[in-house]
Amino acid sequence: MSAPQPSQPLPSSGSVEPPEPRRVDGAGGEPYRTGDSPTLLVKIFGKDRPGITAGLFDTLAAYAVDVVDIEQVVTRGRIVLCALVTPPAVGGSTEGDLRATVHSWADSLNLQAEIISGIGDNRPRGDGRSYVTVLGHPLTAESTAAIAASITSTGGNIDRIFRLAKYPVTAVEFAVSGTGTEQLRTALATEAAEIGVDVAVVSAGLSRRAQRLVVMDVDSTLIQDEVIELFAAHAGCEDKVAEVTEQAMRGELDFEQSLHARVALLAGLDASVVDKVRAEVRLTPGARTLIRTLKRLGYQVGVVSGGFTQVTDDLKERLGLDFASANTLEVVDGRLTGRVVGEVVDRAGKARLLRSFAEQAGVPLAQTVAIGDGANDLDMLNTAGLGVAFNAKPVVREAAHTAVNVPFLDTVLYLLGITREEVEAADGLVG
Repeated sequence: MSAPQPSQPLPSSGSVEPPEPRRVDGAGGEPYRTGDSPTLLVKIFGKDRPGITAGLFDTLAAYAVDVVDIEQVVTRGRIVLCALVTPPAVGGSTEGDLRATVHSWADSLNLQAEIISGIGDNRPRGDGRSYVTVLGHPLTAESTAAIAASITSTGGNIDRIFRLAKYPVTAVEFAVSGTGTEQLRTALATEAAEIGVDVAVVSAGLSRRAQRLVVMDVDSTLIQDEVIELFAAHAGCEDKVAEVTEQAMRGELDFEQSLHARVALLAGLDASVVDKVRAEVRLTPGARTLIRTLKRLGYQVGVVSGGFTQVTDDLKERLGLDFASANTLEVVDGRLTGRVVGEVVDRAGKARLLRSFAEQAGVPLAQTVAIGDGANDLDMLNTAGLGVAFNAKPVVREAAHTAVNVPFLDTVLYLLGITREEVEAADGLVG
C-alpha cells in the first residue's frame, strides 16, 4: 500500500482528546517487555484504500504504544490488518481511551475495528519448521481442507499461508511449525497422491535462500521429446526405439543395455541428421522462464542426460547453462556408427554427475535441486537436497521428495518460494 498523509486520531463522542505522548519505559529505562505483560490486539477490517495502515498507527502513536507484531493481508480489495501493541503509555490515558479513539477513527473510514485484551505475544512455535508448497490446477476447497488436516495430524501448526501464484497453476505456501520435515513430507505425499494435488515440503531456514544448484534431466523434462526417438524417426525405426525406451523408463530394462540396443538401430545415419534433430527439439513450457529466473538469482543450472551431447551441448549454449553431460554418439566418416563413446551416463552416472557439478559449483548437496521423470533419474533425485519428479512415471513419483504433475517446468520456482509476481517483475525490468 502506498503511504498517505498520516491522519489525526479522532476523539470519540464525549471523550477527552489524549494528551501529548510521553514515553514510559520499563524499570531502569529498558524498553517495554511483553513476556507476561498485558497487550492489545487491534484488528481492522474493511475496504482497502491508500492510507489505512499509516492512519491506524498514527492513531495509536498518540498513546505511545510499542508495536509487538503486525500482520496485514489484502484479498479482493478487502483488508485485514492486525497489530499487537502494548497498553497506553501516556500519563492519564486508559485502555478505554485508546479503544474509543481507534473505533472513532475506523468509523470515519467505514471500517470495522475489534480490540482484544490479552497477555504477552504469540505462543512459542513448536520445534520443527517447514514450508509446504501446494500446487493445484485448480486448487479446490476439498483438497485444501485435506492438506490442512494432514498437517494437523502430524502435530504441525499452520503459522501462515501465502499465495505464490494464481496461474498457470494456483500455488500456495504454508509455513508450518511443530513437526519434523520428514514426518510432514511422508504424511503429505500420501495425501497428495489421493487428492490429486502436488505438494512439496522443505525445511525452513537460511539454506532455502542460499545460492543453489539446479540439475535437470533433458528428455521429457527440459524438453518435450525423447532425443533418441527423434533420431530414430530419421532412421525409420521409431516404433522399435520407442518400445525399448518405454521399458527402460519404467525400470524394466537395464539402461545401459537398452541404450546400446537403441543406438545400434541408428547405424548408417548421415551425421547431418544432428542439425535436423536439434531443430526439432521442443522445450518444455516454462523451461526458459525457469532457467532465466534461476540465473538472475545467482543459481547455477545444469543438465544430465542419457541422451546425447550432440543435443545437450547445443542446449547448453542456447540456454546459458553452467553444466551439461550426456552420452556421445560415435561418428566415423560422416555417419553414425551405432555406438556411443566414453563412459555411459546411466542412473548411477547421473547421481555421480550431480555430486561433481555441486563440487565444482561450491554448493553443498543439501542445497541442490534435481528434476527428472524416469527411473534412471531416481538416484539423482534422492541424492539432491530436493528431488522433483516432473510428470514422472509412478515409480518415480513414489520415490522422489515431491512431484509436479502439471506441464509447466517453471512451477518448480514456486517450490523454492519464488512468486509469479517476482518472476514477472524481473522480466519487466529487463524487457
